[in-house]
Amino acid sequence: MKTFVVTGVSTGIGRKTAEDLLAAGFYVFGSVRKESDAAGLTGAFSPLVFDVTDARAVRLAADRVRAHLGGERLAGLVNNAGIALQAPLLQMSNEDFSRQLEINLLGPLIVTKAFAPLLGVEAALHGAPGRVVNVGSTVGKIAPPFMGAYAASKHGLEAFTDSLRRELGIYGIQVSLIGPGPVDTPIFDKPRPSIAASDFDAALAKYDAISNQERSHALKPEQVSRVILKALTVSRPKTRYAVVPGNFQSFMLWKVFHLLPKRWVDFLFARMLGLGRLQRS
Repeated sequence: MKTFVVTGVSTGIGRKTAEDLLAAGFYVFGSVRKESDAAGLTGAFSPLVFDVTDARAVRLAADRVRAHLGGERLAGLVNNAGIALQAPLLQMSNEDFSRQLEINLLGPLIVTKAFAPLLGVEAALHGAPGRVVNVGSTVGKIAPPFMGAYAASKHGLEAFTDSLRRELGIYGIQVSLIGPGPVDTPIFDKPRPSIAASDFDAALAKYDAISNQERSHALKPEQVSRVILKALTVSRPKTRYAVVPGNFQSFMLWKVFHLLPKRWVDFLFARMLGLGRLQRS
């Protein structure tokens, strides 16, 4: 039975990916940050408790997976764990910005380094080389206002994935990135960092209203997990999979934003959110 490791399985995309892999007949190790999150994970679903930025804890988890594999290779690693901190960049604390990058960008590096030997770097193991799938975002290509820190982490993940794929090719390890549009998951339910009143308040209110309105059109976790499963199992996976909402309005919006010159996209965001230049006396 092939074995996969998925990070961040307590909710959302990670949880659904683990469930899909189990349904397909695979063995799954899923990471969670707290013991309490592991309580409901049963069956062939084995929890690994670690924070993706804790290198020692991740290495210990890799050792546990190695023992389970018994000399065989790991079939795949899904770097899904992450957070989304939203605030104007000028008002985001340096600590929050650093935390955003540490979890979403340094985390995948720490986890990948720990599990790379099991995926195929270590020559003594048996079986076909495994795969790495990194879960990015559409904002890795287009950075909206007030999502600068999150977008920076996902932009970085795009570059990280490209370099990793080109380096791990010598071991036969294939690397893909999944770039979904808005997904209806709890990652965006957490309150934004506490910030003082500012010139951005009106635009932030519009941003929140649009985000809440678009929630009904957002992707469901299972729409993304199906693509992750495909990237892990097809004979020739793509380097990048874009997953956008199926309704025509959302699809065309993301298409237009990708095709227009950046200044035009700036103008559209400004019109949507009321971010025109301030009139000062």
